Amino acid sequence: MQIFLKNDLQFVRPEWPVPETVRAFVTTRLGGDSLPPYDGLNLAGHVGDNPNQVAANRQAVETALKLPNEPLWLAQEHTVDTIHWQGQAYAKPPVADASWTQQSGQVCCVMTADCLPVLITNRSGTVAAAVHAGWRGLLNGVVANTIRQLPDAPENLLAWIGPAISQRYFEVGADVYDGFVERNADHASYFTAGSQGKWYADLPGLAEFELRGLGVSDVTQSGLCSYHDEELFYSYRRDGQTGRMATLIWLED
Repeated sequence: MQIFLKNDLQFVRPEWPVPETVRAFVTTRLGGDSLPPYDGLNLAGHVGDNPNQVAANRQAVETALKLPNEPLWLAQEHTVDTIHWQGQAYAKPPVADASWTQQSGQVCCVMTADCLPVLITNRSGTVAAAVHAGWRGLLNGVVANTIRQLPDAPENLLAWIGPAISQRYFEVGADVYDGFVERNADHASYFTAGSQGKWYADLPGLAEFELRGLGVSDVTQSGLCSYHDEELFYSYRRDGQTGRMATLIWLED
């Protein structure tokens, strides 16, 4: 894990073999001035935090990272919808759980607090995508939908799986297990049995399996657990009412 400190904010910088044209960062909860229970750098406007503070936190991130444009903030609803962002303006955040661009200076972004942030680019550094994948989105195909929209062959793509809840803490019901196993029997190896019919799901592992099955052979796991690392990350499973981190990717000339 590479921690990047800028303007009193701390970011995770992905370590993956991407071209120099690709920029990517994950915010942490450190820095910012949101009050409890959001404590720090909350970037979500839908969780009950003071809207003015959220706006100030977002501006602090833009300044610290010297973002070329304001990120495309999405209204994430565990859909499979993916936006091809070409700089078009939106009156309000569009409902989608992924975005991608070929234009330099357009910042794709997803917010998480246990769900998977997945970043995707290609070996030539001409495309960038950010995907929000909870178990519903992953099961229903948000990753696959994004990969199929990208203007490059899967074997030319690179993916990075960011901080998310790890299997040790991610207990789910039998309906989740059944849904994945019915889709593909090989998914069973990413679950371990819990108590009273519950299961522990390896969400990052399931995402990597999905990516490789789609033809993306270069997949990097961050290995970071949002639930376990209470100092760095927000976790909805751990805290209930809480903030959100942002995972951002963009292209530079």
